[in-house]
Amino acid sequence: MSTNDTCEFTPPAAATDGVACELPGAAPAAHTGRNWASPSQQERFALLRRSRSVAIVGASNNPARASYFVATYLLSSSPYDVYFVNPMADEILGQLAYASLADLPVVPDIVDVFRKHDDLPGVAQEAVDVGAKALWLQLGSWNEDAAAIAEGAGLSVVMDRCIKIEHARFHGGLHLAGFDTGVISSKRQLLGR
Repeated sequence: MSTNDTCEFTPPAAATDGVACELPGAAPAAHTGRNWASPSQQERFALLRRSRSVAIVGASNNPARASYFVATYLLSSSPYDVYFVNPMADEILGQLAYASLADLPVVPDIVDVFRKHDDLPGVAQEAVDVGAKALWLQLGSWNEDAAAIAEGAGLSVVMDRCIKIEHARFHGGLHLAGFDTGVISSKRQLLGR
């Protein structure tokens, strides 16, 4: 896929782990009318490699939520320091939850957002205000106003992609079920009967 493509094929929800990372009620990605250009695969890989911390805005303690699934993956399978932002929670996955990005003890490299469409420009501005380096809008989230706010302040922007899927894909842990198999191979292993 070239660097000018604005989106990539998203397999049917029932077939891949995309469902686990998609926001509840998110409409299927409409590929028409998009003017913003997504960063290339190499640019996304570089962003993930140079980052050390991720703040999940809209994190949830509910195991049925996409943010919970992504958080458990990032905590167990990535090198990132993970921070949770949810003004309605005191603790998520045994870690302190913060009311806002401004309340975090560090400036996050990536702000990963699980919020409804109308909230995205405000979260983008908050990410700019705290000095974050990147704004990442999860699978199913696309808001060009939020992208313009972030990019205008020099932040990298990724939209309509799951940080869990991208990290796992680049680090050999992507499996059809969305779990780390620990095997980096394109060859299927035969099980003894």
